[in-house]
Amino acid sequence: MRLPTLRRRSAPTEVGGLVRVDRRTKNLTKRLRPGEIAVIHHSDLDRVSAEALVLAQPGGVVNAVQSVSGRYPNLGPQILLDADIPLIDDVGEAAMTRLHEGDRVRLEEGRLLDPQGRVVAEGVRMTPERLAGQLAAARVGLADQIEAFADNTMTYLRAEKELLLEGVGVPEIRTQIEGRQVLIVVRGYDYRSDLDALRSYISEYKPLLMGVDGGADALLEAGYKPDLIIGDMDSCSDRVLRSGAELVVHAYPDGRAPGLERLTRLGLTGVRFPALGTSEDAAMLLADSKGAQLLVAVGTHASLVEFLDKGRAGMASTFLTRLRVGPKLVDAKGVSRIYHSQIKTWHLILLIASALLALITAMLMTDLGSAVGSLVLARIRDVLYWLKELFT
Repeated sequence: MRLPTLRRRSAPTEVGGLVRVDRRTKNLTKRLRPGEIAVIHHSDLDRVSAEALVLAQPGGVVNAVQSVSGRYPNLGPQILLDADIPLIDDVGEAAMTRLHEGDRVRLEEGRLLDPQGRVVAEGVRMTPERLAGQLAAARVGLADQIEAFADNTMTYLRAEKELLLEGVGVPEIRTQIEGRQVLIVVRGYDYRSDLDALRSYISEYKPLLMGVDGGADALLEAGYKPDLIIGDMDSCSDRVLRSGAELVVHAYPDGRAPGLERLTRLGLTGVRFPALGTSEDAAMLLADSKGAQLLVAVGTHASLVEFLDKGRAGMASTFLTRLRVGPKLVDAKGVSRIYHSQIKTWHLILLIASALLALITAMLMTDLGSAVGSLVLARIRDVLYWLKELFT
């Protein structure tokens, strides 16, 4: 995702501001304002969360736990440092209860100070050198994470083989997908730039628009109305849920669906889809099972590093889901690189010229047009005569 151009500054040794506290980073970024201090609890800070923090432009980020645990070389901390946002790491669990929304603190190296100068929490100020060392150590253990990923993949295959191989359990929906191209939007990696690059494709082919949780809001922000929304319903706004799209609630394998409770409170109804994997997997399986001609994915996870960066054992399901849908699935980046609108600029110029020629011809065939044409020709002759006299 291409982040907005920010005015780079040399990272100050001391910054201060109001505190925003939340264990869920994606919830915190919704209310975080520029210059405020984000207090998070996010082990192995991933790229998507870090990019959301950068967009909010906080004065600093304080993590109660380690931003790099050593499991694998995660991408988030580097994004914060590149944006010159101070990162205070591993200040301890107590900070989540000791700090409250609206408190004012000052960051001084690795310490959080209250307005009276007392130390509220203390951790480690992340520097490029310290981060480079942590990431180098994390790369050593990457093989163990790949092995664990493979084990999780086999576990998922055993648990969901009927759904994965035969489509058993896919719910009935009213939205017609058979034979259509489907654009699946997840609010993940590079989703804004991908959607922008696909505008010509969307305008010309008019694919069915499927938003996965917050991806539905991403479609709305880009000026599109989603046809179908699928997910836990915890990351989409009330506005998009009320947009008229069909709602499919991703439920636990045992049938529990907390998202249905939210829909009920809003006076809405949804279809339940029990599945073990992630919501983006459920979206792909639903579209494929209902006969989609092509799946174009925006913001989804495509590489092994991205699967690990998500930090979920359930990401193994995404690997198998992509094998299931096979050649139907195209990443948005690939579409934007190979697709070009079939309407060229010279086509439009030729069309306009042809229309003008036809209009002029039609006008000349009428009495009024003939009179106007004779008048124009007379004026042209006058101009030519005047030019001739001028130079002779």
